[in-house]
Amino acid sequence: MRVAQGAATFVFLLAAVPGLTAAPAPTREEVLAATLAPYAGESVRGVDTSTLTSKVMCGYQGWFNCEGDGANRGWAHWVKGRGIPSPSNVKVDLWPDVSELGADERFDTAFHHTDGQPAQVFSSFKQATVLRHFQWMREYGVDGAFVQRFAAGARSADFQRQNNTVLAHCREGANRHGRAYALMYDLSGLAAGHMDDVMDDWRQLRTRMKLGEDPAYLHHRGKPVVAVWGIGFNDKRAYTLEECRRLIEFLKSDGCTVMLGVPTYWREQKNDAITDPALHEVLALADIVSPWTVGRYRSPDDAARYAEKQIKPDLAWCAEHRLDYLPVIFPGFSWRNMYGQNTGTIPRLRGEFFWRQFRETKNAGANMLYVAMFDEVDEGTAVFKCTNDVPPESEAPFVTYEGLPSDYYLRLTGQGTRMLRGELPTSSPLPKP
Repeated sequence: MRVAQGAATFVFLLAAVPGLTAAPAPTREEVLAATLAPYAGESVRGVDTSTLTSKVMCGYQGWFNCEGDGANRGWAHWVKGRGIPSPSNVKVDLWPDVSELGADERFDTAFHHTDGQPAQVFSSFKQATVLRHFQWMREYGVDGAFVQRFAAGARSADFQRQNNTVLAHCREGANRHGRAYALMYDLSGLAAGHMDDVMDDWRQLRTRMKLGEDPAYLHHRGKPVVAVWGIGFNDKRAYTLEECRRLIEFLKSDGCTVMLGVPTYWREQKNDAITDPALHEVLALADIVSPWTVGRYRSPDDAARYAEKQIKPDLAWCAEHRLDYLPVIFPGFSWRNMYGQNTGTIPRLRGEFFWRQFRETKNAGANMLYVAMFDEVDEGTAVFKCTNDVPPESEAPFVTYEGLPSDYYLRLTGQGTRMLRGELPTSSPLPKP
């Protein structure tokens, strides 16, 4: 992480030292001064960052913390509530493979592997870990990542320290390994009347961090891409369509290509989407539409039916309105530890479910894809390296990669990228482990 020099940096760094309580908690302004700076590191030429066309981008949560990682956020996203990850509070369903991580990147939990060794996890706050994730993207032919940023916490100093630090790591990782990255705001949890907070946050990133200007930042239609997820859902969100309109117009006026994360049934305005004639008017203001489909189908044949009944007409609507269309695909799903063992899972079928989605979306006419997600072990959608040597079932009901190598889904993502680009025929069989 590159930080600005001066008193604000000193206060910020003191506050991050474990056990040191003399220094007051840094203010939001002090954190911004310490964590936002233009990129000054090396940049390697790799993927073409001038367009989203023919790209497969992964969602990157970057929200995992561990006690002692310097972020002072405890075990965020590993647990429900507080305390070291244990059978009583664990939140995740997949277990990350940390065998390649350095000793200072691995954190013991209360779980144990079958050989009796402590089961360890990672922190997204660690620079080396995030850089390694982008190294994996390069090694396996994954184009890059949309870095998630939950807008509801934008006014918090704690939010800014965590998210700005992770974003800086992702920026460095993308530049050093020739990948693309872009910011994705998730509006989930945003209160009514707070869209100005999102706009102010973007101003800070653009003016202090110069976000969008480094070589690795993804552009499309000649402008830097910024994504806004959470427009048009019928789950009683507090912010309004009119507020979303204002945000889109603001980002467009700032010279951005705007991508919108929308409900699966946005076009028909049913099921997960609101029924409001203004929805289509708001979506037409943007440049890219990306329907969220995680959990909307549960088998390879379901995925084929979805492509025929939804993706093809979605593409036609977008073409008529001069919008690009970014389908979402996912390798499987599980949140038993988050919500209980009676919660359903969507099996991976040893890669067949994921591979079929690559095939069907390509056949439907898609020329870009979003993979949910790179590191999402909470909901069992991760494609990065996860282990089959999970803690025993008697402690918690973890899912695995069904005996497949820990890097199998990274390889599938890379091969699926080749299929999207026409380098592999869509009739290609599922790659062998």
